[in-house]
Amino acid sequence: MTATVTVGEFSRLTHLSVKTLHHYHEIGLLAPVAIDASSGYRRYGTDQVETALLIRRLRELRMPLPDVRAVVEATDGLTREETLRAHLERMEQELAHTRDVVASLRELLTPGQPVVDVEYRFMPPFRAYGVRDWVEREAIGPWCEYAFAKLDGVSGGIRSTTGATYSDEFFTEDAGQVVAFLPVAPDQAPADGVELVDLPGGYFAIAVHAGPMTDFDRSYGALGSHVAEHCEVASGPIRELYVVGPGDVPDPTGYRTEICWPIRQIPALKG
Repeated sequence: MTATVTVGEFSRLTHLSVKTLHHYHEIGLLAPVAIDASSGYRRYGTDQVETALLIRRLRELRMPLPDVRAVVEATDGLTREETLRAHLERMEQELAHTRDVVASLRELLTPGQPVVDVEYRFMPPFRAYGVRDWVEREAIGPWCEYAFAKLDGVSGGIRSTTGATYSDEFFTEDAGQVVAFLPVAPDQAPADGVELVDLPGGYFAIAVHAGPMTDFDRSYGALGSHVAEHCEVASGPIRELYVVGPGDVPDPTGYRTEICWPIRQIPALKG
């Protein structure tokens, strides 16, 4: 037998605050079974308790409200299971990222500066397929997935190392121009969805970052410090070359990224 209870009593039954229940009503996620026309008081049915507890569990897992709605309103088990699976995969990725950050933090707190091997190299100018955009730093991961997927779609069997250039504003203002590129032949024909870009040649100080991007900033810091101490910085964006990336190996520990810092010339070696 189903009974109706006040919003306060329903709050006690479900451990959802009255404020939260009001919000869920406003967004159409969990509506009361009755609303008093004169007072506006809400009443809920005891048969809604299980749904309310399901919503509470999903929110404890930090599932976004649109996905919670998809689970609650699913008319078939397959849709519900798929939504849950996708969210749990995201949580596992977040957990792996958290573990990487903790490991990086422990290394950062270990006395001593990271050792970085620096190579000096002249890169001749070259032509490339490019995807250019103004990108916020927080959105760089999804944007790179989008940009390199576009480049992969027009590669047509081209075998060359992909990369990207990052403007100064990307670092100083947390948003700036980023150009993802795939080097091509000088006479390469245009392709839909990408542009042909000509990247200038120049001298670079280069360090290899090994592994995932969690402590990428440490490699930047070590290389940038070396450049400041031993080189004359040149104008132009920093380049990254993705020698071994997600499309090459499944394990992020196998990633190899060359960070290329523009310099005016190769410094004289001190004997």
